[in-house]
Amino acid sequence: MSEELARVHRFQRDFNLRKARRTIEVPGGVAVLNDRFPASHDDNKLLLWAGDAPAPAVQAADEALAGLGHRYVHVLDDDLGAAFAPAFTAAGYEHSPYLTMVFRGQAPAGVPAADQLGLDEMISVLRANWRETLPGARDEEVEALALRIEDRVRGAATVAFRGVRAPDGEVAARADLYVHDDIAQIESVYTAERHRGKGHARTLMESMLAEAAGAALIFLYTGTDNWARDFYTRLGFEPLGRTHGFLRIE
Repeated sequence: MSEELARVHRFQRDFNLRKARRTIEVPGGVAVLNDRFPASHDDNKLLLWAGDAPAPAVQAADEALAGLGHRYVHVLDDDLGAAFAPAFTAAGYEHSPYLTMVFRGQAPAGVPAADQLGLDEMISVLRANWRETLPGARDEEVEALALRIEDRVRGAATVAFRGVRAPDGEVAARADLYVHDDIAQIESVYTAERHRGKGHARTLMESMLAEAAGAALIFLYTGTDNWARDFYTRLGFEPLGRTHGFLRIE
């Protein structure tokens, strides 16, 4: 593993540890937990970065995440995740690889700044976005998905929410920016359905890249599908490595 990728993994691990309400150490990793949002996969999961046998990892997930309605495991090492995949799949987990991409381009200059979204407005935007994404979800589920961002502000020295507005003033696209120890992560990029195909996501990304230009390292996670990879490649990102997610609904 390159030192650059190792720094990204440490950033991700430490971000999750800082925002967690409680933790449980396991061999090769840690469970990060938040009893306020028990249904949130991102806030209640097992992070693994070391190990030599898949069976103990599967058992650790069952023990550390006992009582929850899901089991979510995020393996930060590509080789380890690939090696563990058969055991987790056999145990009923869905396997999702994620691509880590690092910015290699030149930061845009002279681009308009994205709007700074306060916490209250961001929560309101998230409510609308989650209702759009999960039309069958109950109101309390949508509310929990929106409010969990309140705990995310503990994850890094700078946690900022940015948005680009449509002509009518509605937030068309939004994203998070996390900066800590000279590393910046762009996360949760989302464009509302009725505003897609109009360039809002690109405008937002260019603005955030300009804002994060002082960081020594800018990265993001995305799925491995061609559309997302091609979109970020056009902006100047290059693949750096992969992580692996394993999810089972109880």
